[in-house]
Amino acid sequence: MPRVSAIIPTYNRKAFVLEAIDSVLAQTYEDYELIVVDDGSDDGSDDGTGEVLKQYGARVRYVYQEHRGVSVARNRGLELARGEFIAFLDSDDLWLPQKLQMQVAFMDAHPQVQICYTDEIWIRRGVRINPRKKHAKYSGWIYPHCLPLCIISPSSALMRRDLFAEVGSFDPDLPVCEDYDLWLRVAARFPVFFIPEHLIIKRGGHPDQLSRQPWGNDQYRVRALVKILEQKVLTAEQQRLTIQELHRKLGILINGFRKRGKEQEVEEYQTILKHYPL
Repeated sequence: MPRVSAIIPTYNRKAFVLEAIDSVLAQTYEDYELIVVDDGSDDGSDDGTGEVLKQYGARVRYVYQEHRGVSVARNRGLELARGEFIAFLDSDDLWLPQKLQMQVAFMDAHPQVQICYTDEIWIRRGVRINPRKKHAKYSGWIYPHCLPLCIISPSSALMRRDLFAEVGSFDPDLPVCEDYDLWLRVAARFPVFFIPEHLIIKRGGHPDQLSRQPWGNDQYRVRALVKILEQKVLTAEQQRLTIQELHRKLGILINGFRKRGKEQEVEEYQTILKHYPL
């Protein structure tokens, strides 16, 4: 059995996914399996993604499914995974060669740790940029830092398989911010350890990037905040901070929807505000 299951979800990214696969195959750590879940690419079943991945033979397990979103694709990979550790790689990102070796060594040295993540290099439209201060990384009980926005890239994390039995998998009802939702559930229950090494490359700025979708992504973060409040797993301090962040995000959304004349959404979010008073 492989120790690590590396899972790449992809959708209509034939060129990107080939580079992502090559970055996994170039790892200095070799005890892994690589699963590519094709989430219904238009070219997936003819001479496109599926056909071109045949060049890798048994080194890559390729699975095609109807288009159902990145959460379902990642969850499908989880179902197929055999490894002790789970590592995701978005198809537009890359791993540097020592990524798995350094993370597995850290997890072996700290058997009580459930998850670790690494620093990252950001490339936007082919140019390296510096992350903003709000994207700073933290280690330990990082739940408060996860509330404003997603600070953990799925491509940077390595998790013990058992973690998902405790917190659940990706929420297929969230078209975006599904990683934000998962990390809230993880960080509320476990410390998350940061390895301050640049071990992945995050490439952004391309038109199909989910985080580039139109205004209003915070509505999905609000759904994630309400969901974790309903799960009754938070400490008193975590709950206080969560409600505080919920009010901040709701205030922004209410103002935005009011400007757009969407009174039904305004009323819906005002109801949530009343349900979770400060």
